[in-house]
Amino acid sequence: MFNVNASLIRFWEKEFNIIQPKKSKKGNRMFTPKDIENFNKIYNLVKTNGYTLEGAKKALTEKNTPLKTVSSPNQNQDLITKLEEIKKKLINLKKD
Repeated sequence: MFNVNASLIRFWEKEFNIIQPKKSKKGNRMFTPKDIENFNKIYNLVKTNGYTLEGAKKALTEKNTPLKTVSSPNQNQDLITKLEEIKKKLINLKKD
């Protein structure tokens, strides 16, 4: 899901106390949707925003930390389309 090694996920599980998966009888980790959401926050802080682990821990405890998230290609295309429309409107305003 995050395209990272399982060892990194296990490492983050140990480093960040907000991730606490339950384990099956075989010892497999059973992540909840909340765990996945927290992994996503950590991933974005560390991999996308370039935070250190300590910085990410601090950011997670603060409520209003802005997160730069990874956009999907569709989101990027929608944004490009909207920006092109705005550009056309601005060019028309300038001509008038």
